[in-house]
Amino acid sequence: MDVLKGIKVAILIADGFQQIEMTGPKKALEEAGALTTIVSPINGKVKGFKGASWGDEFTVDRTLDQVKSEEFDAIVLPGGSISPDTLQANSMAVDFVKGFISSRKPIAAICRGPLILISANAVKGKKMTSWPSIRENLINAGALWVDEEVVKDDNMITSRNPNDVPVFSKAAVKLFSEFHKN
Repeated sequence: MDVLKGIKVAILIADGFQQIEMTGPKKALEEAGALTTIVSPINGKVKGFKGASWGDEFTVDRTLDQVKSEEFDAIVLPGGSISPDTLQANSMAVDFVKGFISSRKPIAAICRGPLILISANAVKGKKMTSWPSIRENLINAGALWVDEEVVKDDNMITSRNPNDVPVFSKAAVKLFSEFHKN
């Protein structure tokens, strides 16, 4: 299945991302033909979480100072207990995400991943879901929060938690292929 053949997808993470929320979508996107790139403010390796414990290390393909949003067709924003906080406080990460927003490229965010979308002023008026602890953050930033596995609003999908990864991954492939055809 090469519905995403040639599409370039950035996966933005820092230490403390929820591992399955990165590896699940990455695998699904690559199986659909996409080229994925792990982007991080950190050079070298980033460490994930498996549930509530530290997980595996993953090699960073390119650091934020080496990339521009124009190089990619879509972005995935995994959640986790530390990574989203780190990224939303990083101006380079926020500017990188703003590039996808301003050019209306597809965005897939799961769990606490939407935190950076708040910092990038991208949630006002959007129907979204997330990990319950950031529900109020999204509502206060103007989002319409709902409790559903996957929520699509225009060029953006959001999802709640690691249990939703299979549905989220499938929805990301579908969303990215819709935009890739245009």
